[in-house]
Amino acid sequence: MSITTLVFDFGNVLGFFSQRKAAEQLAAFSPLSADEILSRYLLDPELEDAFETGRMKLSEFRALVRQRCCVTCSDAQLDWAIADMFTPNHEVCALVPALKPRYRLVLLSNTNELHSLHFRRQFADTLAHFDALVLSHEVGLRKPCLDIYTHCHKVAGSTPRQCLFIDDLPVNVEAARACGWQGIVYHRGLDLRRELHEHQIELNTEKSRLP
Repeated sequence: MSITTLVFDFGNVLGFFSQRKAAEQLAAFSPLSADEILSRYLLDPELEDAFETGRMKLSEFRALVRQRCCVTCSDAQLDWAIADMFTPNHEVCALVPALKPRYRLVLLSNTNELHSLHFRRQFADTLAHFDALVLSHEVGLRKPCLDIYTHCHKVAGSTPRQCLFIDDLPVNVEAARACGWQGIVYHRGLDLRRELHEHQIELNTEKSRLP
């Protein structure tokens, strides 16, 4: 069965992110150093899981960051410091238009309300080509939980064997393969155009945008 649906991760695939940048921006509103903020907040897996599955509300998250990181600023300043951490991966973003209309495009991202609000604006031109956005905080599931892949291919109206997943974390790609998907582990510098060709994915070169 041929591939009809391409599922992209966001972080470190469509856009690179820097926790260091976010920590440095938060440090401007705190007596703590960026390294201290990284350890107190940005590298806390339990907090990340709660916020990215929607179990923690944005108001609760802000209050916790203020308490842990001794931050004194407005909500708008806090949101900006945390969320303004993405830069486009131009090589991958340029491929997205060349995949339409032959394939259905779905974004599958472990993310939170704050980050998704920001990158949906910042990457609006690229995301406009996607048929669906499956965001962990909205569906209450995170990769590599198998249920989120099932939800994703149902949203796409595809069978597992019709889905090809591109993600930067091997554990997430292995989970997708366990669900019957095909997968590509992406890393900076990978020739994704060549990888797609090896999976018999055809590009509309007239719509491909150069970085």
